Amino acid sequence: MCGRFVLITDLQNIRKNFNIQNISCQYQPSWNIVPSQLIPAVINHRGINQLVCFRWGLIPSWSKDPSIANNLINARAETVDKKPSFRDAFKKRRCLIVADGFYEWKREGNKKMPLYYYLKSDRPFGFAGLYETWISPDKKEINTCVIITTAANELIAPVHDRMPVILSNDQERVWLASDVADVSGLLSILKPYPAEEMNYKPGLGPHSGNYQE
Repeated sequence: MCGRFVLITDLQNIRKNFNIQNISCQYQPSWNIVPSQLIPAVINHRGINQLVCFRWGLIPSWSKDPSIANNLINARAETVDKKPSFRDAFKKRRCLIVADGFYEWKREGNKKMPLYYYLKSDRPFGFAGLYETWISPDKKEINTCVIITTAANELIAPVHDRMPVILSNDQERVWLASDVADVSGLLSILKPYPAEEMNYKPGLGPHSGNYQE
């Protein structure tokens, strides 16, 4: 799963790496991004990449209870095209959730030690994500998102059996393209990121050891 991640890259670097042409998101770097927070994401609207903010934790458009978001922070790649909560967004509302790295916790005796996973290139990357717009009873629009996970690669597997889907630059373009109707092609890119291109280190950034899972 992915329950906590990092985004500390400056806005100009995000703009460059994701070819952002329009920003409608108040960006605040953080070493400790958790569910229910507003997080930066990239969508493509009419051929233009935009940086927007979504609340992490998906509320399907048909849901009567917004608290469902607490249980929908991750979607499994293996079933994302079939589950009612995700299948419509999978076809029509795909996004990239911008990150520099993410955490998993390794059990050592009675304690859990946080491990920070990131790309060896140190570039920001995009988690494969989906988004929805939910209309509240008082007619307010709430935009929410979910991170897609897949089987862990060899680097992460000793700690956890799942990892977030990280997309390469070429895969990002395919994922964001609104005209892609080939479900099998989309599913084929939801694979573990190559372990040899990743690294990890103990702790939670500059605040190592201050946070609990």
